[in-house]
Amino acid sequence: MATHPTIGVEEEFLLVDPTSGEPVALNEAVAREAAGRGVKLQLELTTCQVETTSEVVGSTRELRDQLLRLRRLSAEAADAAGARLLAVGLPPTLPREFPITDTPRYREIGEKFGMIAHEQGICGCHVHVAVPSREAAIRVSNRLRPWLPTLLALSANSAIYRNSDTGYASWRSVLWARWPSAGPPPHFDSVDEYDAVVSMLQQAGAMRDDGMVYWDVRPSKNFPTIEVRVADVPATVAETVLLAALTRAAVMTALQDERRGEPTPPLAAHALKAAYWKSARDGLDGDAVDLLESHQRVPARELLDRLVEHVRPALEAVGDYDVVFDELRRVTEQGNGAIRQRRAWQRRRDVRDVLAEAAEATMAGT
Repeated sequence: MATHPTIGVEEEFLLVDPTSGEPVALNEAVAREAAGRGVKLQLELTTCQVETTSEVVGSTRELRDQLLRLRRLSAEAADAAGARLLAVGLPPTLPREFPITDTPRYREIGEKFGMIAHEQGICGCHVHVAVPSREAAIRVSNRLRPWLPTLLALSANSAIYRNSDTGYASWRSVLWARWPSAGPPPHFDSVDEYDAVVSMLQQAGAMRDDGMVYWDVRPSKNFPTIEVRVADVPATVAETVLLAALTRAAVMTALQDERRGEPTPPLAAHALKAAYWKSARDGLDGDAVDLLESHQRVPARELLDRLVEHVRPALEAVGDYDVVFDELRRVTEQGNGAIRQRRAWQRRRDVRDVLAEAAEATMAGT
């Protein structure tokens, strides 16, 4: 593990009315305001969302500084445009509609995919990690599959939706799974097989283009990187950095296992689907499915500890172990986004408490 892969992060944010908390169609106005502050925001499928993109960095300290700056300036831009920026997987309030962003591509997606697209006020987080090649990315993807439910549980941040407790820590992941090209990636034996499946899905109309490869791990078509996109957007920058550190370490560990000739753990699709559902349901505050040993239910935090031990050599190699250890201790004590959302909701069953909690977490540290 002599080389330290670079990382980059994309975070999607919801734009809401500062008073009511309802999603507002202001992404273009917020993007204009952000451009004046030196931040380029990406417009997402719906007009109530924007996305930030960090620079490619070598350390989690650099990443933290980047993400804090991006959240601060994006929040200022949202405020100037009459909105509030929230790091939540879904709007806690009852959204009336999610208007489609007016571009030819997004209009076509809206027409072709109907209500799936029109109920898409979903905010995730995507971690990009450098790998040697697309072939390596496919092999890494196969090895990451058993750990994806754990990363989902860690990042869960969409417990409250439509003025209700959904009963799930990550309701976002349940809604996201409706897309025909979303969810856990299949196991692929080669890049050729991956490309053939993507081509088949496009020919079937299940994707408009290869930009709609929505699997939770995917190789980049143009760069030697792998993108892990299983997560809700984390509530705080510290939680995003934790997610990115663990993701990079998991990629490094997968590459090392590949070099050593370690076998890829067998994993049945139905077991992975069950583990996804359980992690979306319980998050960090309940049980998870042990995919690598017993296939039995175990405490989610036990699996998270196992992941940390599994990738510990990689974390130590890049100097991230203490960062991860300290942040995991904080998350254990204070809860992640979903736990804090639910705690706020249970005080009075008042969505304003959830919005206030989310607003504070979004800007924590900035």
